Amino acid sequence: MNNKEFIAELAERMGYSAKDTQKLVNNVINAMGDAFQEDNAVMVPYFGVFEAKKKMERVIINPATQQRMLVPPKLVLNFKPNQTWKDKLKGGQ
Repeated sequence: MNNKEFIAELAERMGYSAKDTQKLVNNVINAMGDAFQEDNAVMVPYFGVFEAKKKMERVIINPATQQRMLVPPKLVLNFKPNQTWKDKLKGGQ
């Protein structure tokens, strides 16, 4: 499902126009981004938890040249789904 299809489906379910629904989704995403930058997790009830985790710097070895390289620390976005969704996906429902 692409963005346009998602917005159309959500607008139909909520009874709003597609334009208003797109604004709503953009505001939610911007608010989540702000929370991640402040090192806060975002919990979506009955869905899961989004959080930014810091990966420490590490040394890797290029297998072709055997050269050692330092990978700098970085933030990565992590998602942990709600147990209900895990069970549904595991069961193929």
